[in-house]
Amino acid sequence: MAPYASDDSTTAGEGDDLRAGRRKAARYVVPVAVMGVAAATIGLVPALADSGDPDLPKISAQQLIEKIAKSDVQQLSGTVKISTDLGLPDLGGLENGLLSGATRSGGDGGSSADPSAKLTELASGTHTVRVAADGPDKQKLSLLENAAEYSLIHNGNDVWGYDSKSNEVYHGTSSDAADKGDKGDKSGKSREDVPATPKDLTEEALKSVDDTTSVTVDGTVQVAGRDAYKLLVKPKQSGTTVGAISVAVDAKTGLPLKFTLTPARGGAAVVDAGFTQVSFDKPAASTFDFTPPKGAKVTEDENAGHESADRGQRGPKSEEDLGKELDGMKTIGEGWNSIATFDTGGEGVPSGTEAGGDLGGFLGSLGDQVSGKFGKGTVFSTRLVNALITDDGKVYVGAVTKDALVKAANTAK
Repeated sequence: MAPYASDDSTTAGEGDDLRAGRRKAARYVVPVAVMGVAAATIGLVPALADSGDPDLPKISAQQLIEKIAKSDVQQLSGTVKISTDLGLPDLGGLENGLLSGATRSGGDGGSSADPSAKLTELASGTHTVRVAADGPDKQKLSLLENAAEYSLIHNGNDVWGYDSKSNEVYHGTSSDAADKGDKGDKSGKSREDVPATPKDLTEEALKSVDDTTSVTVDGTVQVAGRDAYKLLVKPKQSGTTVGAISVAVDAKTGLPLKFTLTPARGGAAVVDAGFTQVSFDKPAASTFDFTPPKGAKVTEDENAGHESADRGQRGPKSEEDLGKELDGMKTIGEGWNSIATFDTGGEGVPSGTEAGGDLGGFLGSLGDQVSGKFGKGTVFSTRLVNALITDDGKVYVGAVTKDALVKAANTAK
């Protein structure tokens, strides 16, 4: 449904209050939505059924992890299918603007071709993505949509984003990424923010492997015509929302071909992703060529820092202030039961009068009201990540149950 559609009887003043309420709503919903997106980096599940049971040499879990770490595939092309179901609450369309960073065409001067806006769409729904790579300086990712396509091309010093639906082009350079140790795309936007391939997701998942984790080899499988081993990663602890992670690892190259996350509560996978086609041949050089189409609107990312500051001035809280809050972030617990906590500065979920009209009630309806030694608060839940926002503005977030969040808040108090 449309977000907060007003009727013809709304006065100008009421309209201003409503818009102010929406901006304030974004302040409180953003942490939950962002954590939901971050949850996608924990793991993915195959989009298509596994096939075959190849007879491969025995290998230990440690050897398979080392094989992944040593994988150095420089050239490939293929198709990845991704389906994500984090179970985010229905925000009446509000989440679309939050997840895109409000940088869509016509919004705050942003471009629909900006990758920071477009690639976050992978955090929900089902998508088909074509990928190609030829060494560290040439990569291409194309997000296929209904009668449209979005492409992100890195070629040498240039990064191009092109949205065929709006005929808009985004252009960035490699200087920022070089300063960041080549951990980002060449516009300075981190590729790790929205992992789009099984390899990206596997690297994130393996960061969680410690003494609280069971890691085993769970047989063999064939993916996209390739023989692969299955690496199974499971939490040893109770209280986490993560059930298991399974990675199909190419037996020859060590490249992850599929990535599987299932929630502890069972049911459908949180996210599905896997190669449906893959080739390790060198892609044609023309794959990475791009020239803005005639008539396209081109946005140059020459002043990103100032733009971010400007957006912060317009919002309820600037990025600098938010950064100060996150600098004070602490971690409670260990392993899969880790909970991140920080203080927003005394602002909990607002009441109806504080948020403008019925907005406070709307926000409250998205979560569950809880109480304890810490006082009162609201728990916002996804199928993987839960967040508790107390009435005095403290936030507790983790891939843990609601009861675990309440216990952490009581202990901290």
